[in-house]
Amino acid sequence: MPKSPRAEQPRVSPPRKRAARKKPAEPAPEAPSSPLEDAAARNTLAVNPLIGLNPRDFGEGAQAIFSTFITQPANAARHLGAYAKALGQVLRGKKDGEAAPDTKDRRFADPAWQHSPVHRRLQQAHATTGAALNDYLDSVKLKPRDRARAKLVASIYIDAIAPSNTLMNPTALKRAIDSGGLSLLKGAKNLVHDLRHNGGLPSSVDKSKFAFGQNICLSPGAVIFRNEVLELIQYAPSTPEVLQRPLVVCPPQVNKFYALDLSPEKSFVKFAVDAGVQVFAVSWRNPTKAQRGWDMSTYVEALDEAVDVARKISGSPDVSLWGACSGGMTVAAYLGWLAATGQGGKVVNVISPVCVLDPTKTADTTMGLLVTPESLKALRATVKKRGYVDGNEMARVFAWLRPNDLIWNYWVNNYLMGNDPPAFDILFWNADTTRLPAAFHSDLLAIFEHSPFVNAGKMVVMDEPIDMQQVKVDAYIVAGITDHITPWKACYDTARIYGPGSEFVLANAGHLQSLLNPPGAPKAYFFAGKATAADGDAWAAGAGREEGSWWPHWFRWISARSGERVVAPKKPGNRKYRPMEAAPGTYVLEA
Repeated sequence: MPKSPRAEQPRVSPPRKRAARKKPAEPAPEAPSSPLEDAAARNTLAVNPLIGLNPRDFGEGAQAIFSTFITQPANAARHLGAYAKALGQVLRGKKDGEAAPDTKDRRFADPAWQHSPVHRRLQQAHATTGAALNDYLDSVKLKPRDRARAKLVASIYIDAIAPSNTLMNPTALKRAIDSGGLSLLKGAKNLVHDLRHNGGLPSSVDKSKFAFGQNICLSPGAVIFRNEVLELIQYAPSTPEVLQRPLVVCPPQVNKFYALDLSPEKSFVKFAVDAGVQVFAVSWRNPTKAQRGWDMSTYVEALDEAVDVARKISGSPDVSLWGACSGGMTVAAYLGWLAATGQGGKVVNVISPVCVLDPTKTADTTMGLLVTPESLKALRATVKKRGYVDGNEMARVFAWLRPNDLIWNYWVNNYLMGNDPPAFDILFWNADTTRLPAAFHSDLLAIFEHSPFVNAGKMVVMDEPIDMQQVKVDAYIVAGITDHITPWKACYDTARIYGPGSEFVLANAGHLQSLLNPPGAPKAYFFAGKATAADGDAWAAGAGREEGSWWPHWFRWISARSGERVVAPKKPGNRKYRPMEAAPGTYVLEA
């Protein structure tokens, strides 16, 4: 497989003159301003939904449901009769047939769903249908994976037929009457736009409201190194002195790097720089079919170049390394390669938020139950033929795993209410998808198949077998209590892989929200402690709770491991690595 060539000077074509800063555009919202945005922010794209799931799985889920009608007809008839009886009672207004709706379901927050006889019956009929279908699937004999697929398809169906998704939605009806029908006309225009430009799904964000360097990615810095795989950005210090050991950020390849620098209020980059940390960030190039052969070795070699540049510019013999989610997998592979080649001293600290290094620990999740050897084989063959995994297609598949938050919310907002999609920076980042090269995607599949970070020798990086037991670093691992993508107990096992001396932090948030956790976040708290317990439950029983953001806790940890404070550099780069474009660089702009 092609590797990223070693280079001490950039050798690719993007223009090198510094990008001009434009006058600031109209500021974008800095925080979720509605339940719509808040719900969507909890469900962001990450590596797990891209592994081992394709549209065929949805079809197999439906097939599993219908097969039970044939193989277990008596059971099907009994449940159908009970459902018909309950539904009839609901339609006649008899409370005996009602299924209790979820009182926290925001789809039915309008008082009309309770006070209007018609709307109440519609809501109760929907709740009854959902309860009946779930009861039926609980009663039939199915293999665990078939049941998981069937329940997934059933939940998608129940969400799709919700009366809130129709013009019977009382909030939409009121809007149509108040606007004289203009809301419906605007909704029709939004629908036509999405059919033409968004693959038929409702748009989640108004991308026109954002511009790099104007209202997103505002931390000052410059690209100081570029090879064909990545750009390395050095952020400008904001303190007269800085900690000697720099922090190098390795982002996931499945997302663009700027999640940590969305807006000043929630920018981890700004927080770290203001605390005196020297921050370097990798920005991966968005690959095309021409880069289909890039694999884990390609990314590890390119990351090694970036680390060497950060060491030379900072004057530090070693670095701290940040790798979240699939970026954490790349970091682990890199650390394993460093240990195998006797270079482990290059990295002394690792920070790996929301990262699962042992996928077997997610076997009981929906995604884990959907993954089969057959689905992995089929997915690998499909991607190999195409040359890459398309980020937009991955996002669409992921959206159907959380349809209420990622589809029907916007269906109602954009089409029934006639509103524009929200302008929210997290959603802009989430919609700014990337591609994955076929070879790298195959390597990710191999991680799910062989768990190489716990089974030594199952992964080979640049001709070196990886053994994580040889990796000796101080580790700081972060997880989110409500993270459905990288479950926190599986993240705890990542801390154990790095050793019982690892610091494990559990934030009361989801996947991305556990990262974007600035001081002052309302109702924020976390648990922290050494990963000495054998499993997550035992750790939680003894962990101490702390109020507020975990960021200051992290800074206390990293500052004790970053050497002395030295005079801050007056300008980015050095004589050998001169600044090129201003942050966020050019690779981030490639569609």
